[in-house]
Amino acid sequence: MAPYASDDSTTAAEGDDPRDDLRAGRRKAARYVVPVAVVGVAAATIGLVPAIADSGDPDLPEITAQQLIEKIAQSDVQQMSGTFKITTDLGLPDLGGLESSLASGAMGSGSGDGSSADPTAKLTELASGTHTLRVAADGPDRQKLSLLENAAEYSLIHNGKDVWGYDSKSNEVFHGTAEEARGGQEKEDVPATPKDFAEEALKAVDDTTSVTVDGTAQVAGRDAYRLLIKPKQSGTTVGAITVAVDAKTGMPLKFTLTPSSGGAAVVDAGFTQVSFAKPAASTFDFTPPKGAKVTEESELDGAAAEHGSAKSEDELRKELDKELGGLKSGDEHGKAREGGPEVIGEGWNSVAVFDTGGEGVPSGAEAGGDLGGFLDSLGDKVSGKFGSGTVFKTRLINALVTDDGKVYVGAVDKDALVKAANSAK
Repeated sequence: MAPYASDDSTTAAEGDDPRDDLRAGRRKAARYVVPVAVVGVAAATIGLVPAIADSGDPDLPEITAQQLIEKIAQSDVQQMSGTFKITTDLGLPDLGGLESSLASGAMGSGSGDGSSADPTAKLTELASGTHTLRVAADGPDRQKLSLLENAAEYSLIHNGKDVWGYDSKSNEVFHGTAEEARGGQEKEDVPATPKDFAEEALKAVDDTTSVTVDGTAQVAGRDAYRLLIKPKQSGTTVGAITVAVDAKTGMPLKFTLTPSSGGAAVVDAGFTQVSFAKPAASTFDFTPPKGAKVTEESELDGAAAEHGSAKSEDELRKELDKELGGLKSGDEHGKAREGGPEVIGEGWNSVAVFDTGGEGVPSGAEAGGDLGGFLDSLGDKVSGKFGSGTVFKTRLINALVTDDGKVYVGAVDKDALVKAANSAK
């Protein structure tokens, strides 16, 4: 990780993108064994980590941004437990029953091909609303995450070679094997604390970014420094990212990402209680309850194959990692990396370009009925040198879909997307 020259100036981050080092098996393992991967659900879309709301103003020794970044990099917390809360507000429209239907179809209902205990689908619930979780970790081989719901609980446990998911509401169990998920490869470390996600945020920093220490805070009863990351460019939807860094351990405790448009945070995530004592070994024990339906990971993979999936989930994840990883590392026009998307612009104004090879999004009139009205409510019609298309907006990520099937996407506003499309080769 590149140091910063001073407390109020930055240089481009150096080093290879860590995604380059992730093998297929590691990606699949990380799906399940990361107790705080909840932060990544919202953050992975832009390769950034969210930041903080503070209480208190502890008196701590002065520290520069460079020193605080190095403190994060040197942090090596292996054992911890606590309560974690995440609120995500992307400003998506109310989908009513459609959202529930899609979630139900993705997870299954206890019969057929799916399982409500499958973590792949279950953790997508964290992409919207407010959720409370309990987390625990004891080194790279023992982690636990519990998602607390109304009169129910979902737990994801990694203990040695076993990965368990349990949905108390449906009394369903998912079982996978970490060694198999790694494809029999030599064991590798996977992200296991908010520190990993904070480092990803810092790797997105370049000379288009201001990085400073913005005072102190108290988070989960612990003294912390506030690291403030702000784009210098206009046109981005990112207003600021703040990371509360534990003054003693260097571990990021809480994160908040605020949009340039103002208002509530897009993501506010972090610990409300935390301990760095070794969790009891029994924390990671799990035995399927009597009468519970147990689904093996191999059964789900087999069901996907029977449905004629053109590409495996792991293959799709590889492609997504490659696409997202190149968003901030490309030239002004050109491929970000071999096999990645074309990238237009730089820094926070980077726009990734995909060619679907097909037609754009149908208009409301073309789609007809409720679907047509829904599509029209989501997008704004735009036109320019590129032709015409529709811009679909959230409070953070926006996308322009042209009528000829090109897609321009980034953490930028509508005008920046149109400008990128007009400048495309």
